[in-house]
Amino acid sequence: MSKRSTNLPRRQLGRYLRELRQQCGLSIVQAARLAECGSGSLQRLETGATGRIQLHDLEQLCRIYDAPEYLEPLKGLAQQANVKSWWHEYGDLIPAGFNVYVGLESAADQLTIYRPDMVSGLFQTPDYARALDRTYFSQEPPDEVERRVQLRIRRQSLIMRKRKPATARLVIDEGALRRVVGGPRVMAGQLRHMADMPPNVTVQVLSAAAGFPLGISPGPFTILDFATDHYNEPTVVYVESYTGAMYFELQGTVDQYRAAFGTIQRVALNEADSRNLLRRLAKEYSA
Repeated sequence: MSKRSTNLPRRQLGRYLRELRQQCGLSIVQAARLAECGSGSLQRLETGATGRIQLHDLEQLCRIYDAPEYLEPLKGLAQQANVKSWWHEYGDLIPAGFNVYVGLESAADQLTIYRPDMVSGLFQTPDYARALDRTYFSQEPPDEVERRVQLRIRRQSLIMRKRKPATARLVIDEGALRRVVGGPRVMAGQLRHMADMPPNVTVQVLSAAAGFPLGISPGPFTILDFATDHYNEPTVVYVESYTGAMYFELQGTVDQYRAAFGTIQRVALNEADSRNLLRRLAKEYSA
């Protein structure tokens, strides 16, 4: 494998296999025996430490775990294992419903988020999320759109739960707060929700007066940090676009995004002033 290739697809493939095995109540030794392979080989596969991934091994494991619907997505992950930076194109090798980002997010210990365009999914109210999804997924039936909304709301337990919530830092552009989604009532509720985040979450607004602190617009990005005991998962930067997403884990790239966030955060309004602005704009929307 190239020294610059990403190990992220391997680790995610291993995580899904580990979860499938545990759902079946099988130990590594038991699963390896059924698959007619060594328990060490299966353990390396589950931890992303394996070399070349054999597709027939995935076929065998999906059969043992009675999970045929996982086979094609897992094959897609295997095929992505040796590229320099990993492009997850929705609906291509890995279906959009097989959401790798959600798996990463749910395991994160800290999230650092910059959004110049709209409210990040972790902070969206149901009404705000519903207004967006009704437009983006306009061809889907209402019940499917509602399923997407509820999934997004369930994701928020990561930062809203009482026991060991993840920490999150969000910087959002002032323009995103003035871009109306779903109407004034929806916006008022959304901004009040962001102003009332729990102590483990910080929200700062990058005012229009701050201009472009980086000299360029970096676009939205999320830095995901993981607890050191979580399978040695390295930091990942997630950059979403209209048709897909990039996942970066090379240290130099991670450092560049972290420095960019630091620059943006330093010129953004502080937490107290940001809350005051959110509440003032919410009142304006309610008027």
